[in-house]
Amino acid sequence: MEINELTGLILKKAFEVHTVLGPGLLKSAYEECLCYELAQCNISVERQKTLPIIYKGIKVDAGYRLDIVVNNSVVIELKSVETLHPIHTSQLITYLKLSNIKGYSSTSM
Repeated sequence: MEINELTGLILKKAFEVHTVLGPGLLKSAYEECLCYELAQCNISVERQKTLPIIYKGIKVDAGYRLDIVVNNSVVIELKSVETLHPIHTSQLITYLKLSNIKGYSSTSM
């Protein structure tokens, strides 16, 4: 599936989950439901994928996790917040750099 088509589907499913559940739930609830929806579309989904840091050639597990990785090409960083702030974008960009994944999708739930 082409990246624009994939991210379009991801956004469609994210909005569907939010419409059904509404605002105010924990991020984990939205994550579970979004992963279910994507899996129903036969999309490969990895949840809470470990993101190690390479520091001076040493692999360090600093506890970072990618919320969702879709088809090994899209990182979804879910936020259950009223407003996205610049730090949220910075976090996602850093995750992309560390993971070497080029595509991404970002939405607030």
